[in-house]
Amino acid sequence: MDFVSIRIITGDVARLADFYERATGVRATRYSEDFAELRTTSGTLAIGSTRTVSLITPGAARAAGNHSVIIEFLVDDVDGVHRNLSGFVEEFVNEPTTMPWGNRSLLLRDPDGNLVNFFTPVTPAAREKFARHRPGHAQQTRSYASSPAVTDGNR
Repeated sequence: MDFVSIRIITGDVARLADFYERATGVRATRYSEDFAELRTTSGTLAIGSTRTVSLITPGAARAAGNHSVIIEFLVDDVDGVHRNLSGFVEEFVNEPTTMPWGNRSLLLRDPDGNLVNFFTPVTPAAREKFARHRPGHAQQTRSYASSPAVTDGNR
């Protein structure tokens, strides 16, 4: 089995897709006004409108109601991400902080209030743990770190 994606249900797909494009540097594929995806080398962040919930089971998901999940992105330079997002992100939950498990972490909220964590492994054990994720990741975050605007196509 492979874990391939997580989906956020929102009342405004365009707004949330725009936010994640800017925050990650990854261009969203917009399949319709009700559904978009941001694909990375290790998984996909899907964004669906509240109108799609009835296709699953009415009432099964509620927009802007998450209080238990954190969406996490591995980046090369969390402090650089923080500098790039200052003035864009409305709510930083914490400034970059080195956690006891070896990651330097930046926690913020997206426009729907979902928690988002950008992190960089900084201890030898943490770097080793995430080493297999790094090869395709370095190119992606370099383009982001140089500019907050999305300039590349899907990756």
